[in-house]
Amino acid sequence: MIIIPKEKPVIENMNSYYLNMGRLFEHYQGELGSGCIYFKSVSAEGIIFFDKDDLLNGIFRDYDGEIIGKAAIDGFMKTVEHKSCVVTVYKIDPETIYFWANLPRSERIYKDLSTEFTDLQGLINKMSSEKLTGFIDVSIEDSEDCGLIFISSGRIIGGSFSWGKGKLNHSEESLQILLEKTKVSGGTFHVSSIPMNEDGLEGDSKKNGWQYSSDTVRYLEELLNIFENTVKSNKKIKAGFSILLKKKFMKLANKYDFLDPFAAEVEYSRQKLTFKGKATEEDLANGITESVKILADELGIRHQLEDNLGAWSKQHSDDLAKFGIKIL
Repeated sequence: MIIIPKEKPVIENMNSYYLNMGRLFEHYQGELGSGCIYFKSVSAEGIIFFDKDDLLNGIFRDYDGEIIGKAAIDGFMKTVEHKSCVVTVYKIDPETIYFWANLPRSERIYKDLSTEFTDLQGLINKMSSEKLTGFIDVSIEDSEDCGLIFISSGRIIGGSFSWGKGKLNHSEESLQILLEKTKVSGGTFHVSSIPMNEDGLEGDSKKNGWQYSSDTVRYLEELLNIFENTVKSNKKIKAGFSILLKKKFMKLANKYDFLDPFAAEVEYSRQKLTFKGKATEEDLANGITESVKILADELGIRHQLEDNLGAWSKQHSDDLAKFGIKIL
């Protein structure tokens, strides 16, 4: 299933005849950090998701069917090289690129639900109660307005809206706008589920890290993403973020043994957090957040980080309160 962001693209309607796709990906990996490139020809279409380091996942569709993963990336490159295609580039927030990278694996479970028989708020409540991990695709009747509502383990984690600005939108306001539009103008809904294994979300290959072992790991990954971006935006900090974080983990390993880099239980690389240890979620959350707080103070960026964490802190206030954590 090919799902593209609803926001306005960074650039659109480029002709592949004039493009070197390898260099195009390299350019936008550096320019955007994370996003996707969508192409469409007379006989095929596809989308590839990328972060600053890798091409993460994709889906390719032609007359022979659909393929996902590395084969999709290969099919994408060959088609664009040999056929005339229209190419469009979208920015995707780095905090959620790995959720997007899982979308090609989604399976539609309800289609063409209409406001004539279905209330969108009621549908959201039903999917939340069923602990859906997936999304609701919403189209407004007789309008170009549309939106995607992303749900992880029954909890809304944001959305992509046609009036948005290219980032995962956490605001309640945007969701309320979508709900109101469906009430006033009517709409059509499709619900898709992303298959999960016992470890949570994964991609075409676990080695690429397209997985969350739990909600706690997911929101701690988001925390580290924001912290990393804050550190990198400060030109006075010369050391690499990975080195700084590992050093801080090492200093706290006496208190939280799972943070010991040599134990390899906690790994944060390429904006992905993985945890393979046996510590409780509470201990993991406390160990990570304490490392962030101490390191932010040492680097003199506490207030800057606090500002950048505003939306994240609000979204996960219940999660943090559960473990008695005050991040800053």
